[in-house]
Amino acid sequence: MSAQPRSHASSRTAAPRTVAASIDSFRRITRALRLAERRTQFEAGLSAAQLFVLHALADGNETSLSELAERTMTDRSSVAAVVDRLFDAGYVVRGVSRADRRRAAIVLTGAGRAILARAPQPPMVLLVDAINSMEPAQRAALATGLAALTSAMGVADEPAGMLFEEVRASATRRERR
Repeated sequence: MSAQPRSHASSRTAAPRTVAASIDSFRRITRALRLAERRTQFEAGLSAAQLFVLHALADGNETSLSELAERTMTDRSSVAAVVDRLFDAGYVVRGVSRADRRRAAIVLTGAGRAILARAPQPPMVLLVDAINSMEPAQRAALATGLAALTSAMGVADEPAGMLFEEVRASATRRERR
């Protein structure tokens, strides 16, 4: 049996209450995160992704890119691009780990600590804290539901880079080839 093409008619008919409630929730979440992103830009002069990476480095310990990717719940290449911009701005330094000379280390600079001290809470921290405040069964249901939604939208296999981080022009050009 061949797959039937999806009809756009379903988006033009009245939505069931659960769909409308879900859309309203997405709108509220998106609005809250967008406002937090704007506040971050205004008060700290950084992208929300940059502030989230600084926040992940706040303990002051040397951190590898792999550890930083884990802390920020993203992939190594996405966090590396953000670290590059933070390095260029003088907010982090990259070097060799004192504990293991084979390992690269990223550390906040004094300027990085200063901007972090005056910056608002990163939008991703607000989101993570909210999810962590949910009951375990609610978190599991949310993860399952969002995975099903990304699958239904056909984006489940798309890269999930850092929120509020611009795609570099070179990456966009590579994708168009």
